[in-house]
Amino acid sequence: MPHFILDCSEHIIELKSPEEIITAVYNAAESTKLFAEGDIKVRINPFKYYTIGNTKDDFIHVFGNIMEGRNDEQKANLSRKIVSTLKSMFPDVPILSINIREFEKSSYIKKSMV
Repeated sequence: MPHFILDCSEHIIELKSPEEIITAVYNAAESTKLFAEGDIKVRINPFKYYTIGNTKDDFIHVFGNIMEGRNDEQKANLSRKIVSTLKSMFPDVPILSINIREFEKSSYIKKSMV
């Protein structure tokens, strides 16, 4: 269920392969034990055109989308684990961030539910 979408500067996928990055984020999320095995989805959107305060500094921002029901401490731990993992992989990238958004159970529908 959870989706982790990484927006990043295109240079990021030259520093590490997309597969390495996806695996690292997947493993960090899985290590929290908040999600069923095999349910985690990770995607990368590398950007060629962007500005960061009038610079072309490298960046990674993770949009975490999870089903509602986790408490603030669990969500903060999830955020810390993912950012810590990325920080160890990309120590020279100046902007590493994440935010967690929740799907509402009442309005979330997927193909198997119809």
